[in-house]
Amino acid sequence: MTELPHPDLERTVREGWLQQTWHRLVAFWNSPVPGTVLRLVPTGLVIATLIRTAGSPERRQLPFPVILLLAAIVVLGNLAMLPLRYGEPLGRRRAIGLLAFVIAGSLLWFALPDSVLVVLPFWAVRTAVRYRMPGPVEIIVVLLGIVGASLPILLNHGSPGGAVGTAVGAVALLLASINRRVREQQLDDLQVSLARKQAAIEEHSRAAALAERARIARDVHDVLAHSLAGLSLSLQGARLMLVRDGASEEAIGQVTRAQGLAAEGLAEARRAVATLREDAVPDVRALSDLVTAFRLECGGAATFEVEGEPRELPAEAMIALYRGLQEALTNTRKHAPGAAVEVRLASESGRTALTVEDHPGRPPARVVGGGYGLVGMRERAELIGGSLEVGPTEDGWRVRLVVPA
Repeated sequence: MTELPHPDLERTVREGWLQQTWHRLVAFWNSPVPGTVLRLVPTGLVIATLIRTAGSPERRQLPFPVILLLAAIVVLGNLAMLPLRYGEPLGRRRAIGLLAFVIAGSLLWFALPDSVLVVLPFWAVRTAVRYRMPGPVEIIVVLLGIVGASLPILLNHGSPGGAVGTAVGAVALLLASINRRVREQQLDDLQVSLARKQAAIEEHSRAAALAERARIARDVHDVLAHSLAGLSLSLQGARLMLVRDGASEEAIGQVTRAQGLAAEGLAEARRAVATLREDAVPDVRALSDLVTAFRLECGGAATFEVEGEPRELPAEAMIALYRGLQEALTNTRKHAPGAAVEVRLASESGRTALTVEDHPGRPPARVVGGGYGLVGMRERAELIGGSLEVGPTEDGWRVRLVVPA
């Protein structure tokens, strides 16, 4: 008889699938190429409208050269806001571009009342609320967008009801955008809180494990090591007494072998104490956790890929990879905030390579050797026979750390 699945299990699987789908959609929207294409929809609408109205007798409220000028301002304003991701501050340049976009877009909607360009002020309202803007710019853009969407209907068609309805629609979009921004901020805060709580739990567990290891190390040192040390001294004294009293070679040999075993046991006990007192060596999961923490803290896209079968590395090699990734992510956070980051750990012939690339979408302004972090990474790599390569790429910066396998 087939056992029916538990309802709670079905609900958990369904919720997990919905959450994964949502994260994939957000990642798609924030990815460089698809996200940029979607954010250029206003430019495509303007170009399509100009092509359709260039040779048609459609009603125009302004001369066609003025319409072309307004369209150019809209396109430039749209381009000035790229690349744009959720949670990324607009800055002065993008704020000016959005102001020019909403003003020119509203005038373009007034100049071509029979087109679909009413979406331009709506898009400006959504963008102003969706992304963080400096000071009162958000309020100004929202007000201009609401007026720019509704007033042309009143002036061109003489319809107060249509103008009020359009304004209500813009306000509804405004409230929906505010609600979405608040919800996404709450989700981000919740993820950061969960990550911090998980880190605190892991740190507490690690501290408890280290405390237990320290306790065992003390017991081994105080009991076993001291006993073996005393036994070794006693056996040495017994051997000397046997030699003094002229005992047989067999008896002296037995005592000598027993003294050697006690000395070896003492050395093993001391090595065990030293091992118990060492901190845990980071592993591949620790590298992945660093990338996850970076993604949650900075809000940018960050991926971690493992190429090949991960092999066990010496402690100094894993520590070098861990510290190198920490330094590379810190430099990205400082010099290219919000940039997409790709981290790859590749097992190659006789070595393991860690590559960190950021993609801010512009030529890098950093200079190699500007701080002590890179110097420390290179020195740590060279001490274990590895190497460090740092340099610019076409749209960002790359750090490649190689350690012997």
